[in-house]
Amino acid sequence: MFGRLMPTEGRFFDLFIEHADLCVKGAKEMVALMTNFDDLEIRVHAIESIEKDADKITHETIALLHKTFITPLDRDDIHKLITRMDDILDLLEDCGQTMSLYDIKAVTPEAKRLAELCLACAEKVRAAVVLLHSMDNAHEILAICEEIDRLESDADHVMRAAMSKLFRDEPDVRNLIKLKAVYEILENVTDRCEDVANIIEGIIVENA
Repeated sequence: MFGRLMPTEGRFFDLFIEHADLCVKGAKEMVALMTNFDDLEIRVHAIESIEKDADKITHETIALLHKTFITPLDRDDIHKLITRMDDILDLLEDCGQTMSLYDIKAVTPEAKRLAELCLACAEKVRAAVVLLHSMDNAHEILAICEEIDRLESDADHVMRAAMSKLFRDEPDVRNLIKLKAVYEILENVTDRCEDVANIIEGIIVENA
């Protein structure tokens, strides 16, 4: 029923996918940064560039929202979805800049693991967004959202273990503060991915 009533305006879904692609690209750069720390400045610059491209898509989406009389989804849902997706890249950029500004000399296995979970979450966000154009995909989308929730829970566990190890084993207070900030930002990335999943779940409930 919903599919038959869907207006022909489909550009919103294209923009969601374009933005989700950039979220994945940014998360891959973060994993690469954590894998080869010698490339820190190159990777930080790449993430900043990706974030700027994502900002343009966010602005285009909001501008289109103001110009479109009939939207394929609730206006508030469209706005919340694109802005929460934008938060993902904002935080990835924040993490890279923090590592550069704080002059962090090396990363920990826990930071790399959190970055990997950020990438896994971003990939699942993209997978859900790709299917969002049709409510025939509702069951599959909800299953992907559950996977995002699970990954966010995994990130919580890694974060707690990382903090415990940091406060137990790190003798340099300054280094402790720096790494704590990085851990918190990366965990927040997975939180924002979970927020996106919750918004998508709400869209499914309203429209399926």
